[in-house]
Amino acid sequence: MRTSQTSQSLKRGLSTRHIRFIALGSAIGTGLFYGAAGAIQMAGPAVLLAYLVGGGVVFMVMRALGEMAVRNPIAGSFGAYATEYVGRFAGFATGWTYTFEMFVVALADVTAFGVYMGFWFPNVERWVWILAVVFFIAAVNLLSVKVFGELEFWFALIKIVAIIAMIAGGILVIIFGLGNQSEGAAGVANLFVNDGFMPHGLWGVIASLTIVMFAFGGTEVIGITAGEAQNPKKVIPQAVNSVPVRILLFYVLTLGVIMSIQPWNTIDGSESPFVSIFSSIGFSSAANILNVVVITAALSAINADIFGAGRMIHGMAKQGQAPKVFMKTTANGVPWVTSLSMIGALLIGVLLNVWFEDEIFFLIAALATFATVVVWTMILISHISMKRRIARGALEPSGFPVPLWPLGSYAAVAFMLFVIVLIGIIPDTRSALITGVVWIGLLALCYYFFVRGKAVPEQVEDAETDHDGEPEGTSQAVL
Repeated sequence: MRTSQTSQSLKRGLSTRHIRFIALGSAIGTGLFYGAAGAIQMAGPAVLLAYLVGGGVVFMVMRALGEMAVRNPIAGSFGAYATEYVGRFAGFATGWTYTFEMFVVALADVTAFGVYMGFWFPNVERWVWILAVVFFIAAVNLLSVKVFGELEFWFALIKIVAIIAMIAGGILVIIFGLGNQSEGAAGVANLFVNDGFMPHGLWGVIASLTIVMFAFGGTEVIGITAGEAQNPKKVIPQAVNSVPVRILLFYVLTLGVIMSIQPWNTIDGSESPFVSIFSSIGFSSAANILNVVVITAALSAINADIFGAGRMIHGMAKQGQAPKVFMKTTANGVPWVTSLSMIGALLIGVLLNVWFEDEIFFLIAALATFATVVVWTMILISHISMKRRIARGALEPSGFPVPLWPLGSYAAVAFMLFVIVLIGIIPDTRSALITGVVWIGLLALCYYFFVRGKAVPEQVEDAETDHDGEPEGTSQAVL
């Protein structure tokens, strides 16, 4: 029945432009504009190496996800792939861990938003701003997916233009000394002074991976958008191939310029490194403009986080791995129950920022890193299982195969497991690993009592129509 289907169906309203910028919006946010300061303090200028290595591994994850998403562009994405290629508990754990990841990352983003607003209003309590932004994002996420995609496009575009302008302006400062108070205050030499390029040794670089990998978290939202992409078999490969490289360039170039202008040991995290740079060289108006940009970046990231979590839970509900109520959508195809649930959970961030204002960001980053790495590991394992089925002849060859198979995929899995161990080794992040293990244990109990042994519900169409109003299959058939 048409009405019944519509009440549970997403709609294909996201273009290539939307999907690329949604992924950029989720990944280029708090991790770059605020969290980078912590990574810089751990590794010094050598943090650039950590971003290069981390970015390369993330590219392998994205290609693995892209190969599966092109084959089967559905709501629930990698949660559904883990169910199909590894097992039902794997899908259950992956989907709920991703939801947990998006919740924790969104907490980091709203926390950073409160910090940014403190630049202008230092006497206003941080939780006031966090409460305001939670209600704003709630309104945005109840609009149609096309409106969401358009808003996210402009949010992301603002910060990307700002990053490019910052890189270009920073290079001019380095070359011509604009705004310097003393000779040689800015330059590439800053990367090699103050105890050298690697002031804390190799261990400092390794330790920084716990924050670096958090910074790249969110790129997997490309897989989530597959269920609402207009032409997924064309759009997803384009987005996968372009986004990781762009993110890597933005991070490495931006941080390289930042540490060339301002000595790394003066970037203490009390404010965004972007703002502190221009404040330190006397560009007070530029600092205000950049604070607008980083606020926009935080809004963009929160928006994408809520979108990703909502769509994941919606897809899991269709597979019987979440309560049926999460399948409900508005007439515009928005899973409103899931979106409101995430917004309600975010209100916890208000309390956390009241109780643990000074320590909250680092702990959140560690928790998010654990969840992110677990999800990426499951994406890689699901992909490896799929490739084995292809090798046995049980599946048709892929139209978008991953490069460097199989060595690259197995190396990426090993790297992810190493980061998980690293979280447990570092004293400041060990509590995040303990929390993560408890989380997995709770998921196992929930699966045993509420999911195991229950029949998978009858599937409905993942997206009702494409942008032309034609059936989804018509759109894909001509690709």
